[in-house]
Amino acid sequence: MLNGIPLPKDTVRPPETVLVNITPQETRVAVLEENNICELHIERNSGHGLVGNIYLGVVRRVLPGMQSAFIDIGLERAAFLHIVDVLEQRRNPDETQRIEHMLFEGQSVLVQVIKDPINTKGARLSTQISLAGRFLVHLPQEDHIGISQRIEDEEERNSLRSRLENLLPENGAGQGYIIRTSAENASDAELQADIGYLTKVWENIQHQAKTRPPETLLYQDLPLSLRVLRDMFSDNTREILVDSKENHQRMQEFAELYVPGAAGKIRLFKGERPLFESHNVEQEINRALQPRVNLNFGSYLIIEATEAMTTIDVNTGGFVGARNFDETIFRTNLEACHTIARELRLRNLGGIIIIDFIDMAHDTHREAVLQELAKALSFDRTRVTLNGFTSLGLVELTRKRTRENLSHVLCEPCPSCQGRGRLKTPQTVCYEIQREIVREARRYDAKEFRILAAPNVIDLFLDEESQSLAMLIDFIGKPISLAVETAYTQEQYDIVLM
Repeated sequence: MLNGIPLPKDTVRPPETVLVNITPQETRVAVLEENNICELHIERNSGHGLVGNIYLGVVRRVLPGMQSAFIDIGLERAAFLHIVDVLEQRRNPDETQRIEHMLFEGQSVLVQVIKDPINTKGARLSTQISLAGRFLVHLPQEDHIGISQRIEDEEERNSLRSRLENLLPENGAGQGYIIRTSAENASDAELQADIGYLTKVWENIQHQAKTRPPETLLYQDLPLSLRVLRDMFSDNTREILVDSKENHQRMQEFAELYVPGAAGKIRLFKGERPLFESHNVEQEINRALQPRVNLNFGSYLIIEATEAMTTIDVNTGGFVGARNFDETIFRTNLEACHTIARELRLRNLGGIIIIDFIDMAHDTHREAVLQELAKALSFDRTRVTLNGFTSLGLVELTRKRTRENLSHVLCEPCPSCQGRGRLKTPQTVCYEIQREIVREARRYDAKEFRILAAPNVIDLFLDEESQSLAMLIDFIGKPISLAVETAYTQEQYDIVLM
């Protein structure tokens, strides 16, 4: 890890409770650790995530200067394929490949989505196909066997590789696999079942690619309710509560086939109150959409996510402690570490993250806070790199972007402020209107000008700004009338030439 602080790998995770709330419109999954929600996954029927989907795409543009291509896969925006994600380049990373020698406009190409569309960016694609199973990831265009880096014991790695090689057919073609961390305790029968399942999936994809038209979806990943079992279940999972009888049965059947250890932990929730409400999840979701997060004794965090980065400010608030101020700051920062790590997971914040801890006078305190933050971040399923304190006393870290953050999923920009989080004051709007009237008076010989604006703007013209309005009337030599538009926002106005 470059100039980074290694995250502990042997941290004992607290037991998890997984809540699966299913309605006809969406599926929501909440992960609770010690009754605190730390992860929230949402999948809406109107907007399924695309990562993992395999399409038969059509090359629309090849850009040699950018070494990339735009591929039409039937979505609103063309998807993006860079040379580093082309199979031939990945097979020979030390050799310089040229994308214009591999692709041409109008060509049909099998591609897989590796990153969802975010904001104005289209999906990102790869021509290297991977199919995830319970214990293995199948790489049907490869022949080698890889092993998850989280399996560190060399003897265990060699044993797993040997076991898998003995289970694969002897012909060897297209037998590329990555052994997932969950395979450490898998039996040969479970690995064999995974191989059979993934082989059938790939055969079906190949058949469809030959018979279906371009811009066709050939393979879609499992729904969220089943991905929970495949990707999130572990020995640390205490129970999985599901509030849909039909999906409870479906999850049971899937678990018995692919995740036997989970079958006995899936339970149908029959409470009188809704599942999320009974576990206070709805309240926590609303709290996670606010910038302020309260800590103990009046201290708090301010979390601001922007396109460029996320900033987190730790504040003592009104808490100054009874004895030692330095000790108060130290303990506040320690408490903030675990809350920050949990909020990153809950809000799914990715990219560059800057944390402004309260200034600490002692190096030992700074080091202890970093170690505590590293410990808290080690619970994250998403890759995190912690880079320590900068010369300005800020902590830098990066968290891999895997999907849109919670705010983008649940919210949209404010129509009044256009997502700025601020509104121009009525006085500012008044002065804008007056400047525009001056411009319009120079361009057009109108008999009268009429101002249409929000009530509080018109009220200001009639009260505090009445004198400036009178001066404007004298300056342009034309009458100006006022009209209230109750439907207008504070920044919205129109000037009508009469």
